[in-house]
Amino acid sequence: MSDTIPHKAFILYGIKNCDTIKKARHWLEDQEIPYQFHDYRVDGLSSELLQSFIEHIGWESLLNTRGTTWRQLSDEQKAAINNAEAAKVLMLEKPAIIKRPLLVSTTEETTAEESAEKYLLGFKAEQYQQYFRMNR
Repeated sequence: MSDTIPHKAFILYGIKNCDTIKKARHWLEDQEIPYQFHDYRVDGLSSELLQSFIEHIGWESLLNTRGTTWRQLSDEQKAAINNAEAAKVLMLEKPAIIKRPLLVSTTEETTAEESAEKYLLGFKAEQYQQYFRMNR
């Protein structure tokens, strides 16, 4: 971790061959912001981690209904995704259906009672600039 952000850890979640992930990673590297990349396909996705995403962001926001993975589902499969548990099962089975990137910052000095994690879903340079102004 860099000396410039000793109290923050940034983790970027997604799939490495995703174009939007590539843009986000390029932006972070251009800004010299240290981060850890977590590839769902390589590093896996636990039920507990996904549950924390659902609790902080909501299953509806996490579910990418505009991507290829969603379009490949049958109408019956799509109709069955009508609650958090059904969405979670699908996202664990097909992590490519999760919107990406998901950037999470964690403050390392906080107590367990404090919620120090901040989440940003998707990538737009302007949003990242604002996010990092607020989270440094």
